Amino acid sequence: MELFKIRKDIPFMKHALIFNAISFVTFALAVFFLFSRGLHLSVEFTGGTLMEVSYSQPADLQKVRGTVATLGFAEVQVQNFGSARDVMIRLPAQKGVSSAQQSEKVLTALKANDSDVTLRRTEFVGPQVGDELAEDGLKALAFVVIGIMIYLAIRFEWKFAVSAIIANLHDVIIILGFFAFFQWEFSLAVLAAVLAVLGYSVNESVVIFDRIRENFRRYRKMNTVEIIDNAITSTISRTIITHGSTQIMVLSMLLFGGETLHYFAMALTIGICFGIYSSVFVAAAIAMWLGIQREDLIKPIKKDNDPSDENSGAVV
Repeated sequence: MELFKIRKDIPFMKHALIFNAISFVTFALAVFFLFSRGLHLSVEFTGGTLMEVSYSQPADLQKVRGTVATLGFAEVQVQNFGSARDVMIRLPAQKGVSSAQQSEKVLTALKANDSDVTLRRTEFVGPQVGDELAEDGLKALAFVVIGIMIYLAIRFEWKFAVSAIIANLHDVIIILGFFAFFQWEFSLAVLAAVLAVLGYSVNESVVIFDRIRENFRRYRKMNTVEIIDNAITSTISRTIITHGSTQIMVLSMLLFGGETLHYFAMALTIGICFGIYSSVFVAAAIAMWLGIQREDLIKPIKKDNDPSDENSGAVV
């Protein structure tokens, strides 16, 4: 299915050096912000108080969020839990204030606005739990990266595996750089979005890599640069349809999903945009710099009477 068909190949690789330089600068800035500012971690990672309250009617999350914010709690997570009447509230830890004192203070403020609210449970999330979640998240990220490299090395060639992983890490670091620069809250939902972007980005790279391999078999007179340009150009229609429909869905979550889905959708939005960019101008370009060629993907077929075969002329 194609919305349009481009008759003449676009010379993407002609400008690969410029775009790679832009990528390097963007990547370096993201790393700088990660080290200089760090991530603004959520309660799941830093520890704090978790409350579950229940209302007799569907809860107004904006009203609940505003009530809790007036108590001096910054970056409070308020979301439905189970049903529209059940609300989960995550409060950051405060020095000199116990978890019981925090929950009592919040419950008193909520009851002042609605006397029907009841506390279902409250618990304290310790920093050690947050450290364990951070460690598990890094392990999950490492396992995904290793799995992608093994898959691409087996299906294609090691040069494609290296270029795809560099492109994927490029996307992940830039997402984290945005969160560090703007000090957006980094939660488990955002971590899930980052892992989703890894799979999403490699999918686009695999489509282009597969077309490159197909072109090497089909067009014998084209050089590597022409092969890559043709592969990217011929998949543009598919890219627009796939990423356009996905981006519309993610933008709807970003604009209408509320506070709960805001940063999750933001991470996906950044990841999708840079995922398209990295698949074309990072992954494909790095594969070209690494010297990918027809012989890497298509092994020559040795004939039975090949004179290079030592046993071909042997008499039995």
